[in-house]
Amino acid sequence: MSSHDAEFQAIALPLLPAVTRVARALVRDDADADDLVQETFLRAYRYWHTFDKSTDCRRWLSAICRNALYDMRRRERHVTAVEDAELESLAAARLHKAAVTAGLGDMYDRLDLGPAIMKAIAALDPVFREVVELSDVEGHSYEEIAVALDIPIGTVRSRLYRGRRHLQEDLMVYALDAGYARPSDAANAGATND
Repeated sequence: MSSHDAEFQAIALPLLPAVTRVARALVRDDADADDLVQETFLRAYRYWHTFDKSTDCRRWLSAICRNALYDMRRRERHVTAVEDAELESLAAARLHKAAVTAGLGDMYDRLDLGPAIMKAIAALDPVFREVVELSDVEGHSYEEIAVALDIPIGTVRSRLYRGRRHLQEDLMVYALDAGYARPSDAANAGATND
């Protein structure tokens, strides 16, 4: 076994479960995730000589995984996000007002949000889910996300804002379903000022 193979086996292969989780979070289909993991490790093996052993291999593999997914998606289709910052701000303000009026102002302190957040993230449109996961789940900066997804930083900010707003809406529904507020208050608050 060459030193190249031994290093790859010792450093990269133990991270297979972590990369599989990233792939499944990105594509939401087990078969597609398996293909993405395979492509990730093929690329990682091919370019192992470029990996700096003093850095975090998990991050390196995650970046390869995202780039492989981006390459696949780019070949499939191009997505154009329509941005209207003023409308997004108004929608977020209205949603916040509805949450407070319904008694959900402190809902994030009262709920076990782990399962609800994962379900809400899974339900996001892939354009928003990608950015939310990279930022809020994996902790990447706007600049890192922009490079990984090959989009402008302004688009990263817009998609993250919109993705978080969709999450907020889904979590409000979860809180109402869990009985933390009166549905009539939330409906009335959401219907005001239309």
